[in-house]
Order: sequence, then structure tokens, then C-alpha cells
Amino acid sequence: MNKQTRIKTLRERKAQSRLGGGQERIEAQHKKGRLTARERIDLLLDKGSFREVDSFVVHRTKDFGLDQQVFPGDSVVTGWGTIEGRLVYVFSQDFTVLGGSLGEVHAEKICKIMDMAMKNGAPVIGLNDSGGARIQEGVVSLAGYADIFLKNTLASGVIPQISAIMGPCAGGAVYSPALTDFIFMVRGSSYMFVTGPDVVKTVTHEEVSFEDLGGASIHSEKSGVCHVAADSEADTLYLIRKLLGYLPQNNMEDPPFVDGSDDPLRMEDSLNTLIPDDPGKPYDMKDVIRAVVDNGQFFEIHENFAPNIVVGFARLGGHSVGIVANQPAVLAGVLDIDASEKGARFVRVCDAFNIPIVTFEDVPGFLPGTVQEHGGIIRSGAKLLYAYCEATVPKLTVITRKAYGGAYDVMSSKHIRGDYNAAWPSAELAVMGPDGAVNIVFRKELEKAKDPVKRKAELVAEYREKFANPYIAAQRGYLDDVIEPKETRPRLINALEMLSNKRDANPAKKHGNIPL
Repeated sequence: MNKQTRIKTLRERKAQSRLGGGQERIEAQHKKGRLTARERIDLLLDKGSFREVDSFVVHRTKDFGLDQQVFPGDSVVTGWGTIEGRLVYVFSQDFTVLGGSLGEVHAEKICKIMDMAMKNGAPVIGLNDSGGARIQEGVVSLAGYADIFLKNTLASGVIPQISAIMGPCAGGAVYSPALTDFIFMVRGSSYMFVTGPDVVKTVTHEEVSFEDLGGASIHSEKSGVCHVAADSEADTLYLIRKLLGYLPQNNMEDPPFVDGSDDPLRMEDSLNTLIPDDPGKPYDMKDVIRAVVDNGQFFEIHENFAPNIVVGFARLGGHSVGIVANQPAVLAGVLDIDASEKGARFVRVCDAFNIPIVTFEDVPGFLPGTVQEHGGIIRSGAKLLYAYCEATVPKLTVITRKAYGGAYDVMSSKHIRGDYNAAWPSAELAVMGPDGAVNIVFRKELEKAKDPVKRKAELVAEYREKFANPYIAAQRGYLDDVIEPKETRPRLINALEMLSNKRDANPAKKHGNIPL
């Protein structure tokens, strides 16, 4: 065989690998409104940057007729490329080959890419579209899943791991994405569940559709499994590119600095009048966030899950920051089980990847009631407290209005190693709100009063005069400063730069025991 023939053979083999399960199956994938594994990679990565590995790998199974279904590259495409010029590793499951099912070599390919990502300190992105374990390979396929789970766990907090659910993801397959930092889903065409509708019907007699059991809307609004839901595959891949712009390559690097056009000294006069005079009246905390951050750009995470707390990424003076904010427009910004866990998870991601945390606080406390207490609000609230206490990245807090009770302590207070804690003049720092405090402290006096309603109103006014301000806390040093709302942006940027060389550490230990 001469050189030209060998080169021709190589080209033919690579072309065959690129076809996956064949043209007919590619067309079937397109008819379902889904892209192929390679089309997704092309949209995700910088044009022409993808370098595939293991395109000639084939499965080793001969049972159940699999020896007649051999495809070069098997059912996953793996390799590396760049996003905005920065190295990333990627695997993309190919539904056109044996339904994207995971077998021995499929798992080996993913593990190889994850090993490369760990050695070279770069993010790994998994595009999931699989029918699950390859039944014909039996326990070998289950072993492959476990191998991947271990890699996910060891990589956690070392390199960013992002999962995109582009089609089905069921059974054991859901646990690899669940172990990663961020899960993206496509509305109407992707779903995740441990057991499918048929099993649910058999065991619990419930009739439920794929979408209602584990679709993007369910997981982005109710379960909180999904961090970002998008309307199309193209949107999903675009949002992954955008997210990576806020993250470092690994835990030893800082996030990328992007020098924008927004003046770091910009004042925002609208903030001076944003807080309503009536302390019971809501406002939208996202208005505060957008007014303060660079160019009003805020990349929200878990937007529709536990909306009484807001989390996401932004930039301040070009620096990437994680934002955690109570949302008085939803449940008065109260902390409940879901909000506590949402906040805790986000704080830990920021801390793992050297992203400073900026907290905007307006919290009346924890949500009362038997549903919350029986559901473990104590444990969930402790998770948020633990996350903030444990975090060693720069922590900046602005109290805009209410900071009541234990929730004041939890929300990155000075007492749990907050680095810069400021408050607006509208801030209220107290054990509880005026009405509840008066009922407890002056209970006997109110019982004896000739006009208890009038006397209570007087006492509430006195309490509010004393505690509905930030100055007692400032006198004790619990606040570093009381600032005009319009100054918030330049003051935060200045504090960030002051903290750029912050050094802090936790006691030496194998790991803590977060109240899971």
C-alpha cells in the first residue's frame, strides 16, 4: 500500500467516524429538533478549535448482536478546544450511535478527557444525550458510570465542571451531572430523572409525562437540579460560553479580569430613592444589582428556583464577583429551606474558584411554620451559615434594609469573617421587627394599658426610632461604614481592590462536616 492510498484510507476512516450512526440516524436526530454531537461541539467552541481524540475507538462487546453494530468513536465524541481563546475539554454523547448509551469504552473516553482536564487545569464540559447504560454490556457499563462519578468527585472544586442536558438523561446517568458545578437544560427537549414514567406508574400508580416528571421547567423551578434553562440548544451553548467568562480555569487561578467601559467611580442617584418609606413595602433587589454592577449585566443562576434569594455572576470594575441577594419582592426576602440551600451551594462554588462574594441584604428572618420546621429548616439554614463561615474569598456585604435575627448573622455578617460590611441609612439591624419585639418585651405593660392599641403604637414607634437604623451596629464596629446608596458601586469596587491580596485560611483538616 503506497502513501497516497494510506492517506486516502485515513481520510475515509475519519469521515466514517464523523458520520456517527450514519446519515439516516443523523436525519432522525434533526427531525426531533436536536443537533448532533459534533454540531453541538462546533457551536460551543471557537470556530476551528476542536481537536478530537479517540475517534477510532470501538466497543469490545460481541454479545447480543453488538458485533454487528460497531462504530468508530463509539457513542461519545471527546476532545479539546477553546472558548474565547481559553482551553476547555469537552465530551458530547452521540445519540445516533446505539442511542448514546454508555458502555466500557464510552466511559473510558470520558475518563481520559477528565484526566487531561485535571492535569492541565482547564474546565470540562459534558453534553449529555444518552439512553443510559448499555444493557448489552451489563455490569461493565455500570462500572463505567462509577468510574466517571469518581472522576467528577475528585475534580470537584479543582476545575469547573459544566453539564448540559441536551436530550434524555435517566437512571444512573443523572448522577454525573448532579456532581458537577452547573447543569444546563433545554426546555421541551431534555429531561432528567432517576426512574422514568413507566416505573413511577408501576410503583406509585401515578401517571406523569417525561416533561412533567423531569423536564427543564420542573428542574429549574421546583427541584433546583437545573441551574440554567434555555429555550434552544443554541441558546444553551451560548450561555455556557458566557458563564465560563466569569470562572477561572482552575482553583489555582483568579477569574478573568475584563476591563469594560463602565466608570468604576460612577454614582447611581436612583438608589437614594429606591427603598420605600414603608418598611413593609417590597422593591426589586435586582434593580439594585443592575444599578451597581458593570454595564448592568447580571448572569443569574437558579433564576426561577427559590426566587426569594437571588444568586449569579457579575463584574465590578472588571472583577468577576458572585452576587447573593435577598429578594424583598418575593416572600419579603425571607430565608426558607430552598433559598438557604440555593445560597449555600452558590457561596461554596464561588469560594472554591476564588470568586469574591458580594451580598445585598434585606432579610426579615427565616420562614416560620410546621412545613419548614419538619422539612429541616434548621439543617438547611445551617448549610448557608456554614458556607459563609467557611468561605475565605473576599466577602463584601451591603445591608439595604432589614437584617433581623439569626438571618442577620448568617448573611455574611462581620462576625463570620465578613471583610467589608456597609449599610445604607435605611438599614434596620435588630433581633426582630418592631411589632414582634414590642409584643414580647412589653407584654405585661400592654396587658395593663388602658388603651393597648395606642400604647403599642407608641412603643413600636420608639423601638423603630432606636433600631430601625444602622448606627448602633456601626458604633460597635459591626459595620465598617454607613454609606449613601448612590455610592455603593465605587465603594464596593474600592473594597474589592483593597482585598485583592487577602490571605485567610481554615484550620488544617481532612474536610469539615457540613450539615447535609
